[in-house]
Amino acid sequence: MAFQVRTEALGRVSGLDPAVYILEGNGERADIWPAQGFNCFRWRLRGGLEILYADPQFLEGSSPTRTGIPILFPFPNRIRDGRFTWDGKEFQLPLNDPAKKNAIHGFACRRPWRVVGHGADDRCAWITGEFHGSRDAADCSALWPADYRLRITYRLAAGRLGVEAAADSPDKKPMPFGLGYHPYFRVDERDCVVQVPARRYWDLEECLPTGTRDDIRGGCDLNQPRPFTELSLDDVVSELPSAAEKDGLCPRGRIRRQQGAELQVAASAAFREVVVFTPPHRQAFCIEPYTCTTDAINLAQRGIDAGLLVLDPGKAWSGVVEMRIT
Repeated sequence: MAFQVRTEALGRVSGLDPAVYILEGNGERADIWPAQGFNCFRWRLRGGLEILYADPQFLEGSSPTRTGIPILFPFPNRIRDGRFTWDGKEFQLPLNDPAKKNAIHGFACRRPWRVVGHGADDRCAWITGEFHGSRDAADCSALWPADYRLRITYRLAAGRLGVEAAADSPDKKPMPFGLGYHPYFRVDERDCVVQVPARRYWDLEECLPTGTRDDIRGGCDLNQPRPFTELSLDDVVSELPSAAEKDGLCPRGRIRRQQGAELQVAASAAFREVVVFTPPHRQAFCIEPYTCTTDAINLAQRGIDAGLLVLDPGKAWSGVVEMRIT
């Protein structure tokens, strides 16, 4: 079957555009909901194997950060106390993490996106969405130092799902940002091992980096395959491989079933950190590629290399994350 793109309308949605775009071909499909943060909430392989976990209430409007592939932009994870200073100006963000103490996961994952293109050929199907701060989240414009624009393209091919990002700013001043993805990969607790090739980890206190990185050890050391049954993690690991493979991407982690498929996550070298997270329901495991660590905008003010990206006016940035089944 050649690849194609089609749309379906969801049955029960609370105040959101119900249109879902479906990329399909080769017996596979990926479902993307633009109105819920352009979240790809389903990736099904030939034979019916579901790769992504979705909250049972997601299609009825539950939190978009607990399902599929949330897009975390212009900052991933937390900003301490929701407060930071940039170019002499103080910014205060909503305190919306579970403890209501910090800002979390940016603006893009909770807002509707605009579809700006899609298509298909014999090898793949794709869809591109755009999130422009001053247009799509105007009420948040005063919460960030510069206007921002992010385009994401999901590309489905045989055994592969790519997430291609392009960021720029129409503003006339530098734009600080970070980008992360929070994919929830389904697991069978009895039959999965996890591996993430990181040499260091960020020391955390109440989920926030102290600014110190240590050699990896203990529970978050996943350099050798570890059974999922042993894992209860919420950590930021660092110093991952920076040497690209033949396709230009770097290994970021893998989940292998003892009997069956192996999921591999690879990314551009700019995705230099990974969050490893075990959701409380233990029906999924998250290998989250980030361009920066948690609270990077505050750590940068302390002179710490936390991966914060700063885009000069007129410049653009791009990066790729790809999930593969072998």
